[in-house]
Amino acid sequence: MTILRYILVALEVVLLFNLLIGVHELGHFLAARWRGLKVERFAIWFGKPIWKKSVGGVEYALGWIPAGGYVSLPQMATMEGIEGKVESDVKQLPPVSPLDKIIVAFAGPLFSFLLAVAFAVVVWQVGKPTNEADNNTTIGWVDPTGPAAQAGLQAGDQIVSIDSHPVHHFSAATTDSVTWRIVTSTGTNIVIKYLRDGRMATAYVKPFHRQTKWYERKALRQILITSSGKAIIYEVASNSPAALAGLQPGDEVTALDGKKIYSFMSVISAEDAMSNSIVKPITLSILRGDKEFDRTLTPVKPLQPTNAEPMLGIMSWQGDTNFTLVHPSPFAQIHTSASQIFNTLSALFNKKGDIGVQQLGGAVMIIRVYSNLFQDADGWRRVLWFSVILNVNLALLNLLPLPVLDGGHITLSLIEWIRRRPVSARLLNFIQSAFAALLIGFMVYIAFFDTGDWVRSARADREVPVVFAPGNHGALPDGHSINNEPIK
Repeated sequence: MTILRYILVALEVVLLFNLLIGVHELGHFLAARWRGLKVERFAIWFGKPIWKKSVGGVEYALGWIPAGGYVSLPQMATMEGIEGKVESDVKQLPPVSPLDKIIVAFAGPLFSFLLAVAFAVVVWQVGKPTNEADNNTTIGWVDPTGPAAQAGLQAGDQIVSIDSHPVHHFSAATTDSVTWRIVTSTGTNIVIKYLRDGRMATAYVKPFHRQTKWYERKALRQILITSSGKAIIYEVASNSPAALAGLQPGDEVTALDGKKIYSFMSVISAEDAMSNSIVKPITLSILRGDKEFDRTLTPVKPLQPTNAEPMLGIMSWQGDTNFTLVHPSPFAQIHTSASQIFNTLSALFNKKGDIGVQQLGGAVMIIRVYSNLFQDADGWRRVLWFSVILNVNLALLNLLPLPVLDGGHITLSLIEWIRRRPVSARLLNFIQSAFAALLIGFMVYIAFFDTGDWVRSARADREVPVVFAPGNHGALPDGHSINNEPIK
């Protein structure tokens, strides 16, 4: 991707992220103006302003911590730990009724929800991309040394339910997906019902956790399986065994040594298995258009990188490009998004589960997701869909009855309404300052893991040139050259 494209993606992400924050804070701002409250500052992001301008008695500012925003309202419970000290003398300002405070606090989540509805209406009209992998529970590959293989699961098995919960997707961010049910399972064994050759069977899989380092998020439960999908070659290295065997981008590998495969991972696994053992030829069954043929290849070590293991030279595989557009109703989108956040919170507070606050994502993760989606050819539709989810989450999470959050302001106002007098200013300042410090610490904590994940992912995706020596290595077993052997 060119430098200009990177800049455009970065601008798109920043503009959209600020739109989500700005609309939420606009709700507070407009409600405060409507109810006659004093507004000192309208800020996007937290921390010391890197830009600010006063218009009509209101300071508009952009902070340096990209993790939210706020409207400074000295007549409500202030958050000096985040907003800075207020300039107005609160004692000289007229008191604000609990109802007005509730209206102003609730307006932010309301505007986020309305923005989610607006995005949902657009998605309903333009559609959301989906493909077979999104609605498929067939296993594509099973690690031969992993827990799923030890429990008897095989590639081609169709998973029906996990721990008695029906599943309809593999990796989708929904509660009826294989991935979700595995990572949120709590039993010693995961009970997986599956179909094989039309017959129902049950496997009892004992999951494991990948070892992680102190600076990495703790790994969640795994059983080492992947979803199914066509194994279509995308790139072949020059002079490699694959190139000399005549393999081309667009070829589909349908079988390995005569056995049907359900994912390109089967080829990669066979290739990796030779890194610590004897290198031997493997036969790939190829589908090119309406023609089928076999090719036998022997992995060889490339010249570069010098530490590389023997390779076939298939450098990358094509993802599923057979997308169709679905048009879920706005209600269905909002319901799905709300269900996700409620189920995530439920898993978060489940003491028996593995999901903790460390697995949550913050501003850095959101920016990363948006940047990845914008780079996709049809990513703008996925951006709209993700924005529905994000705004519903923003609305609901802000309603949690915790100090600093909008739900905390509503809770304090309700207490004031019941007591018929406000909470002690000294106590309120202590509570708000303490939770503000905790919030900043939490954001930094989550940002640490989000940033680490992003950096490690970028390093893993970094292209390393692979160079094979010219020659006839990996030749066909019958001695024919590629140029004179017809495709059958």
